[in-house]
Amino acid sequence: MSELPISVDKEKCISCSLCESACAFGSLVMEEGYPRFLDDCRLCGECVTECPTDAILIEEAGTEVKLSNYKGILVFAEQWNGKVHPVSYELLGKGRELADQLGEKLFAVIIGSELSDAVKELTMRGADKIFVFDHPELEVFRDDPYSAILEDLVNEEKPSIFLIGATSIGRSLGPKVAACLETGLTADCTSLDIDPDSRLLLQTRPAYGGNIMATIICTNTRPQIATVRYKVMKEAEKDPTNESEIIKKTVDINDIPDRVKIIDFSPAKELVSIIDAEIIVSGGKGMGDSKGFEVIQELAEALGGAVGASRPTVDEGWIEYPHQVGLSGRTVRPKIYLACGISGAVQHLAGMKTSDVIITINKDAEAPIFSVSTLGAVGDLYEIIPRLVEKIKERKKNV
Repeated sequence: MSELPISVDKEKCISCSLCESACAFGSLVMEEGYPRFLDDCRLCGECVTECPTDAILIEEAGTEVKLSNYKGILVFAEQWNGKVHPVSYELLGKGRELADQLGEKLFAVIIGSELSDAVKELTMRGADKIFVFDHPELEVFRDDPYSAILEDLVNEEKPSIFLIGATSIGRSLGPKVAACLETGLTADCTSLDIDPDSRLLLQTRPAYGGNIMATIICTNTRPQIATVRYKVMKEAEKDPTNESEIIKKTVDINDIPDRVKIIDFSPAKELVSIIDAEIIVSGGKGMGDSKGFEVIQELAEALGGAVGASRPTVDEGWIEYPHQVGLSGRTVRPKIYLACGISGAVQHLAGMKTSDVIITINKDAEAPIFSVSTLGAVGDLYEIIPRLVEKIKERKKNV
């Protein structure tokens, strides 16, 4: 039998068996009037909460983290072929805001090969200090070496907050780093702020399929790690006069774990790229049926934009998931967003409300989406869009 870090003070125990009733996993049984914990006990703490005499105690594992030793905001600057992913600039913009609120420094870390140009870009985006791990063997991302490097850096520098982009790389890297550091991680955040009283990071993300927004805090461990959605925050402005302290770290590739060998790489061809589109024309349930996307496509082509969609249209099978805009789809920030037949559910608005210009076409003048729109047209989209396409084509001919 393994030794569990949970015990009973028999002098306090009154043999009420409330703890046994509280255990949802059947991992606690009463023997001779006292609780006994089975090997599969999950240490969930329900029995501790239920005990009326505080007779049950769970011992804290490991050494206590001294939270005051952790200061600064660290941003993982993701790169590919030496080019920094734009989400990193968004994180630096938000990181600067959080650092100023806390009165702390903003750091960036970049891992890869031949990173001189990338480091120059990061310098202009306002990082106070940049840690550079530059080695030919680190050119292509792999979980093992990247997470090991970040784990060592965090243990050495002790940032209070660590921000990672919620890209395919970040979603793979973030959980592993958090597990290695034995700290919490809030994934897929859409908002970050600092609580003025506790000075904790308020990490907001969609939950229950995007039906609610949950704000999560990490109280007992550090750093507070969050992966953050692309296109939800404003990029840090370029400042050519900014100076960063560049720290080039020595990389001993033989001391870094690496269980994966990249034999070949073929990038996926994404047919739909609404994330990077400057103009998006989106269709909603108000179109009536899937044929509505034919006129949406025609308008998008006339404008040189991409086709987006609300979640109900994807659920109905009118269009494929990669087109979906919203908390459970893609978060976008185009220059122009045209919402056609979209009522404006909270989940959809959260995925597009930061667009520069929002134009709405809807029969319902009371549709919630009009409240965030720059321009609006109340009417039948099947009448308005063809006329709009015609005018656009005429103007193109005259240019």
